[in-house]
Amino acid sequence: MGYDLNEKNYSKDLDLSLLTPYGDTLNDGKVQLSFTLPIKNDEKGQEAAKELAKKMGIIDPLVAESITLDNEFTMYIVYGTVIHTIDYPKIKVETVETDVMCKHEIEDFIDDHFNRNIIVVGASTGSDAHTVGIDAIMNMKGFAGHYGIERYRNIDAYNMGSQVENEEFINKALEINADVLLVSQTVTQKDVHIKNLVNLVELLEAENLRSRFVLIVGGPRITHELAKELGFDAGFGPKKYAEDVSSFFVQELEKRKHI
Repeated sequence: MGYDLNEKNYSKDLDLSLLTPYGDTLNDGKVQLSFTLPIKNDEKGQEAAKELAKKMGIIDPLVAESITLDNEFTMYIVYGTVIHTIDYPKIKVETVETDVMCKHEIEDFIDDHFNRNIIVVGASTGSDAHTVGIDAIMNMKGFAGHYGIERYRNIDAYNMGSQVENEEFINKALEINADVLLVSQTVTQKDVHIKNLVNLVELLEAENLRSRFVLIVGGPRITHELAKELGFDAGFGPKKYAEDVSSFFVQELEKRKHI
């Protein structure tokens, strides 16, 4: 039996328990998606794209654009109506629960709770050659108007750059007596970041060093839930800045003083 368009809720009332996308009108379920198929850009290829979209739960798919990438590769942009809804209130997401402060509030917090500077070491570890993430958090100029922690007057920040082996990273942390270890992971193909992060935690645990540091990881595919599963104290994904990370680790260090 096909999908009955009349069953779709086209009312203008927002029901978050039946959440669905909208394009022109609330609850119309309109979506646009793009994907690449290893086939020629012809009529048969467009039909293949529509059939694939239907199997994704999209009705009446329209190939709005087909772009030849190579002789045997085509990117398709498909428009249609999704049949699915989700119960938004029932979604539970594990997030970093901390009071996010501005730069000056963080500096005042450190003054009020510590008699010294906080020492932070960061790097893109393993084979990861990308520094944009760790630079955004640590470098003085920061990112998008958010200053990095090198600019914080009572945080000593050591940015080791990219492709830093986990053993070297730990040795540097011990050398400077670091409080916080920041790890950035951008390359995620074949879950290489998972293996590298697990290796770091295992090395720390093998030397009974895990509890010595606040261990934080960030990256485009990092969530707090994943970070906790891997043995980290916190994980930060996209659109997180130095204030988010710093607010967490200064408050976490303060908590540990009373344990």
